[in-house]
Amino acid sequence: MLRPRLPPEFLAFPLAHRGYHDASLRRPENSLSAFAAAIDAGYGIELDVQRSADGQAMVFHDDTLDRMAMASGRVLAQDAAALARTRIRASDDYIPVLSDVLSLVAGRVPVLIEIKENLDTMLPTEGVLEAAVARALKSYAGPVAVMSFNPHCVVHMARLLPDVARGLTTEDYDPTNNVPIPPDVCARLREIPDYDITGASFISHKVSDLGRPRVAALKMQGADILCWTVRSPDQEAVARKIAQNTTFEGYAAAIPA
Repeated sequence: MLRPRLPPEFLAFPLAHRGYHDASLRRPENSLSAFAAAIDAGYGIELDVQRSADGQAMVFHDDTLDRMAMASGRVLAQDAAALARTRIRASDDYIPVLSDVLSLVAGRVPVLIEIKENLDTMLPTEGVLEAAVARALKSYAGPVAVMSFNPHCVVHMARLLPDVARGLTTEDYDPTNNVPIPPDVCARLREIPDYDITGASFISHKVSDLGRPRVAALKMQGADILCWTVRSPDQEAVARKIAQNTTFEGYAAAIPA
């Protein structure tokens, strides 16, 4: 299986978590305004995609609309046109389609796409959301990579876009913080067993768990190590002793010279 490497831009530009968002400036997470702000500041972009009822890749983090949008219910229950008409709370933004975000970015900064599918169970997926991401990326020329907590999503991406860098989003999988994922599944995923079978070339690991021996072993093996989510310069300084780049929010990360 091909194991495409992260484009070098992913190790040079700090990645703004869900865009360079700031609620006080009416710039919500995963919005076009947050992505535009990241581009203007010289940051890369990390974003999330959820599946619409008609199988489109919508840029939104939660399974449900209630926390962030002027609507309620599951994202999966609405088609893409309805979601694109749904305003994000306390802003003038609407939920974007992935293709609209890619058109805005147009290759100017790296884009890291996290695929949100079956994360409550980590069971196999139907591949519908992954296929939507692949369609959006087919003609995209900028630096891009895909990742997911769910290894099955990454396997789909290996099949659909074998030349695009792919990785695993990883963490300590404390079962008390990951309900309803079954404890035995948490125990398995904690040691990142699917790195090789997914053809991953990187992980994005929880910042508080970067000292895990498996992370060091993967780095020694040649994996690129990113991390999530850094929330202060002090935390970033510690993280960069292990991670080659960070996903950050809540402050202005320095861009390395």
